Amino acid sequence: MATIKDIAQQVGVSTATVSRVLNYDETISVTDDTRDAIFETAERLNYKKKVIYPKIENVSLLFWTSNQEELEDIYYSSICKEMKKQAEMRNVQIAIITKKQGIGAVPKNSKAFIGIGWFSQREINVLKEITNQGVFVDTSPDESFFDSVRPNLDSIVTQIVDFFYKKGHKNIGFVGSSDYDINSFERVMDVREWSFTESVKYYGLFDKKKIYISEALSVEEGYRIGIKMIEELKNDLPTAICVASDTLAVGLLQAFNERGILIPKRTEIFSINDINVAQYVSHPLTTFHIDIPAMCESTLDLLYERVIKKREITKTVYINGKPVFRRSCVN
Repeated sequence: MATIKDIAQQVGVSTATVSRVLNYDETISVTDDTRDAIFETAERLNYKKKVIYPKIENVSLLFWTSNQEELEDIYYSSICKEMKKQAEMRNVQIAIITKKQGIGAVPKNSKAFIGIGWFSQREINVLKEITNQGVFVDTSPDESFFDSVRPNLDSIVTQIVDFFYKKGHKNIGFVGSSDYDINSFERVMDVREWSFTESVKYYGLFDKKKIYISEALSVEEGYRIGIKMIEELKNDLPTAICVASDTLAVGLLQAFNERGILIPKRTEIFSINDINVAQYVSHPLTTFHIDIPAMCESTLDLLYERVIKKREITKTVYINGKPVFRRSCVN
């Protein structure tokens, strides 16, 4: 592996000069030819500059999930686990605080926070009093004040509908769950339902009777909705269904298998998240993979920009997904 000393010897300058040039030190006085020679030699020798992350202390990792649904919690737990691993690698010192402990447990000296899960307006107001250097993961409750990183659910659902349409499906259904207004706690349309509605309208295939909204993202609700669809729609059951999450899809599969609905021959199912269990259910789920490491990496990038670079303008980053085809929906 090439070193700064190797580059210095070939260019004919000191190691200090090479180091300062490679670190973009604008105060160093060297000719353009020397600067170019250093970069060209570094590239030719395949020099890899060691990344040294500045220490960021007093960061609270808020793990705000209800633990009501085991399979849905796998998704958030995976984010938390990956965030801890990447934070350690990037010299970010975090302290985990759970929803059970409550918002009052967040230290008043927190320099920044990372929020995973769903927060009420009251809890967000408390966080605002502590710091404006926060990043929400999977949600964006206040984009004017805090950064956020989210899977691009709008694009993902649009891609699913496009896929079904190109396969020739004209009877496309949707199973999802409502979102909640953080101020009133009233149910509002989730982005996945909105995207599905707009997409099928674009193709002239909108049918309100084919949209089913559950009480929660759970296996039990997926099963209940599946039975309800079969009993209400009968022979008009959709030939293709976009499902908002794998947890709902698992319950939907259980209901369809129980009632003899052949998957994917009679109905194809395409869901979102790609949790581990998705590949083991009957039938293995075709689903959009959400790149959790990429979400965590972007979260820590945003945190670095706010804390170290003192960025003041907020950012929202959307992470695209990748389809994983299994037996519930054939490519």
